[in-house]
Amino acid sequence: MPSMMVLAVTAVPPHVRGALSRWLVEAAPGLYVGCVSGRVREELWTTVSAVIGDGAAVCVHPADTEQGYELRTAGTRRREPIDLDGLTLIRFRAPEQPTSTPEPEFPW
Repeated sequence: MPSMMVLAVTAVPPHVRGALSRWLVEAAPGLYVGCVSGRVREELWTTVSAVIGDGAAVCVHPADTEQGYELRTAGTRRREPIDLDGLTLIRFRAPEQPTSTPEPEFPW
């Protein structure tokens, strides 16, 4: 039975965006929404997560959980979903600090 799916992607190859637009509507740049079967949802997610590279993706769809949905992510993101006693919460990772190079020593 089809169910609602929301998929947000950044920095994915154009061919993946084309494949997503065959099944879902692109409501905003990188934000796809639609009603698809579980099998199509899994195939779309497998395709997106396999080619994500330096990009990122988030998929939200209905599930038999206390919250009523499941959240999946792929790629490197600052927001990281964690499971806390059956509830999915978002943890923010600290921003990466640039590695500082030692200042050159001057002979004066």
